[in-house]
Order: sequence, then C-alpha cells, then structure tokens
Amino acid sequence: MCAASACALSLGTPYVPLHRLPGALADGDGTLAGIVVTELRVPRLVLALVAGACLGAAGLVLQEALRNPLAVPEMLGVSSGAALGVAAPLVLAVSLPAALQPLLAIGGAALGGGLTLLAAGLGRSPSAVLLTGAAVAAALQAALLVLMVMADQLDLQLIYRYLLGSLSTRTWDDVTGLWPWLLVAVPALVLCAPVLSVLRLGDEDAEALGVRAQRARLAALAIAIVLIAPVTAVCGPVAWVGFLAPHLARCFHPAAGAVRWLPWSAAWGAVVVAVADVPARLALAPVETPVGAWTALLGVPAGVALLRWGNRRPSARRRPAGSTASGPAPKGAGSAPSSTAEKERERVPGARDRVRRGDHGSDSASGRSAFRGESTEAEEAR
Repeated sequence: MCAASACALSLGTPYVPLHRLPGALADGDGTLAGIVVTELRVPRLVLALVAGACLGAAGLVLQEALRNPLAVPEMLGVSSGAALGVAAPLVLAVSLPAALQPLLAIGGAALGGGLTLLAAGLGRSPSAVLLTGAAVAAALQAALLVLMVMADQLDLQLIYRYLLGSLSTRTWDDVTGLWPWLLVAVPALVLCAPVLSVLRLGDEDAEALGVRAQRARLAALAIAIVLIAPVTAVCGPVAWVGFLAPHLARCFHPAAGAVRWLPWSAAWGAVVVAVADVPARLALAPVETPVGAWTALLGVPAGVALLRWGNRRPSARRRPAGSTASGPAPKGAGSAPSSTAEKERERVPGARDRVRRGDHGSDSASGRSAFRGESTEAEEAR
C-alpha cells in the first residue's frame, strides 16, 4: 500500500520526486506541484483507499452471509441497481442536488439486492441466490443499456465512463460526502461480524444458537448496501474488488474467522483499488482509463487462481507427509523386518498378505497367538 500511495502521489505530470512530496504537501497552493498533489492526487488516493475498503468489506459480508465464495455485488444486482439509480436521472434530464445521489444509489442497490433475495427465497440456497442474482443483474444492466440508447452523445460518454468505475476529476467534496455513510456502516460492521461466523454454520445451526437466519441475512444485505451504494454513487461500480479482497484475506489468514477476515478484507480492497488506479492514470497518458477496467482485468484471474489454490489446501492438510490415501503410515512401516519375523511369515500361509493389508499384530502377543493357531491348523490339515 505504501508503494502504491507513493506512486500515486509522485508519478504523472508534473512528476514530483519522493523527497519533494513533503514540501509539496506543505506548500499547498504555493506551487504548481503543491496544487496538483494536494487538490488532485491526495483526494483521489484517499477516495481509492476508502472505496476499496468499503467494497472489500461488503464483499466479505455478502459471501459469509450467503455462504457462497462467489457472492459479490456484481453478481447479486447490488452494483447494477446502484448504477441504475444514479444514471436514470442523468439520462432523463432530471435536475437533482448532488447530495441526493447516494440516496438514489442506495434505493437502486436495495431494489436489486431485495429482488435477488426475494426471488431466491430469502437466501435459503447459496446456489439459488447466486443464479437469481445473476439474472437480476442482467435485467438491470439491460435497463442501463436502454438508458444509454436514449441518451445523447455527451451523456453517453459520461454514463459509459461512470459504468466502468472511474476516479477521474474527483475532489475533496467527493471524499467528504462518504463520511456520514461510513459513520453508520462501520459500527454496524462491528456488530455484524460475530453473526456472520454463526451464519456460516447453516440456517438450522444458526437457529439453534438463537440467530434468526433470514433476519440476519437481510441485515447483512442492508449493511453491504450502505457500504456499496455511496461508493458507487461517487466512483461508479468498481468491479470485482468485493470478490478479490475477501479471498486474499482468507488466503493469508486461513485459520481465522469472519471477525478477523473483515478488517483484512477491507485493507486488501484498499490495496487493490490503489494499485489499479496507478496504471489507470498512467498507462495511456494523457488519456485516463477507468479504474474498474483494471480491477476487473487483474481481479478475475487472480480470484480464480485463489479459489483453485484454496480448494487444494484442505486435501493437503488432510493428507500429511508420511501418510497414505487410507490413513497414516503404521508405526514402523518402511523399516527392515527382523529375520525371525520374516521366517515366521514365510512359514505361515497368508501371513504376508495380511501384513500387506496393514495387520502388524505379529509384533504383539496377540499376533503371535494368531500365528501359532494358524500354524497348528495347517499341520492338522496336512
């Protein structure tokens, strides 16, 4: 995060060396470098960190509440609904104050997420929620396409850039507009984290422990909406951050629970957006590309790789070194048997086959009795 922050503040036009960053921050409006750093780059970096933290935490809340590692805002209709709520007044030429945009985004996100849960039976089946959410998201995206057809050329460019998620031309006013929503969401996250650990056990076990699963799931969705919608109103739907950040948190802390994963997921989300914003601003300079395109480009293959690696880890833990597919290696396996034991196995019919099957009772008193009994039966048969 420190390296990404340093690159975000120093690289660009004008270039500000690292050793001059403190002076540029102190000068403020005194020099061109000070104006660019304090009025453009610092608020953009702060917004990237805050937006990434909100999206990462919301992704973990959705995945844990629905017990599905693929449950992300983009697949549940939440991000598409928030984008529709913000884009519709712009296309329909409805003049609204900027302070109402987060409310419109929250209304659209609540519409998309609520339709998903209602159509899927309030999340009784994780797979049903995911499939239903994909259908709702597709319907909302179709509505967005209809709005884009109705828009004129200037509005179309603005909507297109907004739908990809962009941090361009963001100022301190955009950053300060997020703090009231964070003051509501952060305490709710602290209270929600222990309940998420209970929901992972399943609805029946959660009910047995005194947690009403459906109400807890609706509360988790509401918290995720409060985290996602204001960010979407300012930056647009920055894709796949809510998918990648929770998996990074689980990857580096596999033995932890939702309580510990939540801050780490927020931290990884901030890192992902801050890192993706550097090539978004510099890769095709002087033209800026949307940061959402870079998060999707980097996040999808990285998330798939983390999923595959996470699926392999439990089998590795279940089969430690020195064990076989049927269980741990028996004590003394692999060592050379004594000559007396080897001769006794040669004399007794079937003893070698039983040893191969894992019967090492010949080293104990009961094993010797069994061999004597079998030898006596063989002599009587002869």
